[in-house]
Amino acid sequence: MSGWNGPEQLQEWVRSAGWAGALVFVVGYAVLVLVPTPSSVLTILGGALFGLWWGTVLVWSGAVLGAIGGYLIGRRVGRPAVDRLLSGRLREADAFLTQHGLLAVLAVRLIPLFPFTPVNYASGLLGVRWRDYLVGTTLGIVPGALAYASLGASGADPVGIVIGVGALVVLLVLGGAVAQRLRSRNSTAAQRSSKS
Repeated sequence: MSGWNGPEQLQEWVRSAGWAGALVFVVGYAVLVLVPTPSSVLTILGGALFGLWWGTVLVWSGAVLGAIGGYLIGRRVGRPAVDRLLSGRLREADAFLTQHGLLAVLAVRLIPLFPFTPVNYASGLLGVRWRDYLVGTTLGIVPGALAYASLGASGADPVGIVIGVGALVVLLVLGGAVAQRLRSRNSTAAQRSSKS
């Protein structure tokens, strides 16, 4: 009697499906990140199913499509509702994202623990220009996609796990440093304008 044998059976199904399996994964990823689904889990799954390089490419494709969808939906949502949700801090976030645009999106995308779906909706709702959002997202998600896909592709290999976790720590530090620099630049500009 043959039953469900987990990841091996899923990998076999993906291999036998060929390009259709890859397409289903990309579309499924894009749809799932429109709702609060942990994108890190989907990315690890992509690495496990398709290997490091193809997994990263497919994850990146699905994430970009989902990010575009979230941004466009965010454009249609009312600002007053989101401002209430953020306790009146929408103007502050709006000013920060408008002023720093591309760098702000890059910083947020480089931090792998930052929630993917809320950033998509918020960027569409706030003053983030389309070009800054698209470039910041398409570039900023590459390192995280590669790191999480390497965790999935490594299976139980301790070396692969250490490399993946190490890459995530580096991204966390790098993204945090960029965000801190932008914040300090903002406060310096605010102090100058208050003195003048």
